Amino acid sequence: MILGTAGHIDHGKTSLVRALTGVDTDRLPEEKRRGITIELGFAPLHLDGVGTLGVVDVPGHEGFVRTMLAGATGVDLALLVVAADEGMMPQTREHLAILSLLGVQGGVIALTKRDLVDDDWLALVRDDVRDAVAGSALEQAPVIAVSAATGIGLAELREALATAALRVPAREDADLFRLPVDRSFTVKGTGTVVTGTVWSGTVARDATVRILPSDRTARIRGIQQHGAPSDAASPGSRVALALAGVDVGDVPRGSVIVGDASWRNTLTVRALVQLLPDAASALRPRTRVRFHLGTNDVGARIVALGGVIEPGDTAGARLILDEPVVARAGDRFVIRGGSPVVTLGGGVVVDPAPPSRRARPWPDAPTPDVALSRMIEEGGGAGVERAVLPVRLGLTPARVTALLRACSEQLVSLGGFLYALPVVRAMQDALERLVEVHHERHPLEPGAPMQTLRAALGARPELAADVVARAVADGRLESVGGYLRARGWSPSPLPAHRPLLERLARTLREAGREPPSSAELQGDLGPDTLALLHFLERSGSLVQVESDRFYDAGALEALVTVLRSGMVPGREYGPGDLRELLGVSRKYLIPLLEYCDRRGITDRSSGGRTLRGT
Repeated sequence: MILGTAGHIDHGKTSLVRALTGVDTDRLPEEKRRGITIELGFAPLHLDGVGTLGVVDVPGHEGFVRTMLAGATGVDLALLVVAADEGMMPQTREHLAILSLLGVQGGVIALTKRDLVDDDWLALVRDDVRDAVAGSALEQAPVIAVSAATGIGLAELREALATAALRVPAREDADLFRLPVDRSFTVKGTGTVVTGTVWSGTVARDATVRILPSDRTARIRGIQQHGAPSDAASPGSRVALALAGVDVGDVPRGSVIVGDASWRNTLTVRALVQLLPDAASALRPRTRVRFHLGTNDVGARIVALGGVIEPGDTAGARLILDEPVVARAGDRFVIRGGSPVVTLGGGVVVDPAPPSRRARPWPDAPTPDVALSRMIEEGGGAGVERAVLPVRLGLTPARVTALLRACSEQLVSLGGFLYALPVVRAMQDALERLVEVHHERHPLEPGAPMQTLRAALGARPELAADVVARAVADGRLESVGGYLRARGWSPSPLPAHRPLLERLARTLREAGREPPSSAELQGDLGPDTLALLHFLERSGSLVQVESDRFYDAGALEALVTVLRSGMVPGREYGPGDLRELLGVSRKYLIPLLEYCDRRGITDRSSGGRTLRGT
């Protein structure tokens, strides 16, 4: 479990953490010199009956709010620190707003420097703090007056933190592993080390992980959890991972360590966006903001339903990001902007991977079953990839499996993709219409070519094949030699075709050994010539010898008879010998001989051709 500090600069956050944990979280020389926290600091806090909490000490100075956000995102509990001698400050209020936007479930408020004020002043500050936190996640939080210098109230604060921690639901172990990197450095003898808070899932030493958005891989050679060596990292813990196979420059802050292929980079997210009531202006489609998610800080543009989000309003929106991030449904984020830069609002991701950059925003944060229904409907013939659902729905893999089982009667699963059953049925109807239209336009053909139909459906190959199989199994269509046709249908020439068929058959019969090409016939008989030739071929009256030439079946059989009777078994014949035997020119001879090779009448060798089978 992670406890994050929040509060104004110089209100005693770091001193209080040191008093509670014994760890000085100011680690940089500049921090020591200036007496302020610049970078994130970390310390383990041991609480009786709870265990170890990871404490994230964040900067309080306005200039370091973006660093504060990197630490505050993903915390389970907040320790809001207010100096008793100064009370609520503007930066304290911004930190409080950030904690609410990030969905922090509760915490404790510490009034530090108790030894510097009297009881009356302390009561006034306490009332001021209560007014400030009204309506926030810390509205019911206990307010504990403490002094890091004298130890006043520290025991009471530890007890209040333990009570608050016990109310926070434990994170599930059986989930996808994700760790946003907040710091990376090199340790001599160890190599590249990254630190962060495990947002979800577990990972073990020697596991192979992916680094996003760069999509590099690395092996975990060592793990420290809350500062102690460990064989595995668990959700809600502060960890350091020693990575083999990457340089420190490959995993800067903002990187995300993941352990499953379900995680993807995204440049567009659907979200429910909330603008703070005191925001200086409305958010419009061309307004540029900074988007903070985990340890990421990227530029973004927000396109909301209705076009504009007014201060105090919440709206469904599409966020177009300047750089890829790793997001999951249910993730909380903060948006900042303006000049000077201030916190404008935030929201929750409802779909981290919409199908396009122009996907329509959703008006709400739907339940997982409603979100799945929308995704499946939107996916249509393209479907929805099964592997990404734990990320797109924000559920553990086991819960996704249970949800799909409950919806199984309305879903079709093929090749790792999910489709709505009504979509599959509509595609069957579309397939039948395509076949019907093909019959009308090409009445002489044996059916519609299967490959042409699959392409026309515009679906994934697995889905197109399934639609065809369903139509055949239902008896609505039948498959014959690579063609699909209506059940009981057979090619039939139109009345206008009959004189052309007779003329074509007669022409080829009279041509005998040297028939005209298809192109020559088409110039004489019109555009339907090729279809008519194939129709006559299927009826058995013609034979296609080469791609552009058909023979009358009787004339071809006569040529074959001459060839068989004129060739001496075992003797090789060159093209000149066979041309003299058959009495045809070379233009016709070579295609005819290749046809005989394919039919098994002759065998071709380097020396010529021999009669086969004798």
